[in-house]
Amino acid sequence: MVNKVILVGNLGRDPELRTTPSGQTVAKFSLATTRRWRDRDGNRQEATEWHNITCWGRQAEVAGQYLTKGRQLYVEGRLQTDSWDDRETGKKMYRTEVICLDFQMLGSRSDSGDSGGDSSGGGRPAPSGDSGFDPGAEDDDIPF
Repeated sequence: MVNKVILVGNLGRDPELRTTPSGQTVAKFSLATTRRWRDRDGNRQEATEWHNITCWGRQAEVAGQYLTKGRQLYVEGRLQTDSWDDRETGKKMYRTEVICLDFQMLGSRSDSGDSGGDSSGGGRPAPSGDSGFDPGAEDDDIPF
């Protein structure tokens, strides 16, 4: 079985950092991905999805230090859905989030005014910003 998510989008807000009672750092933020296409009449359409992202440990610390609203980000992770009963209505509520396993800051360092850095702590260099991937490309622009 596979539970893997790969997203490229822009941060909707600065990460919110907290520390658990056991001392573990957690960062939460939203990531916007936008899909663009042309409808039957040739008109451009777009739809934006918002994703809840949660990072733990060293990645959470790096996220809090370097990530800012609007920054373009590549995220790999897994989906996790939590449920609870709403106190007011008694209805079952659900929240799906991406548990971040790795992320990379995209774009040039000047895009967000920070000094950049490796997000994963895994020794991989941060991308140069010319990844060859254009998240804004329309389906009609893809050569296959």
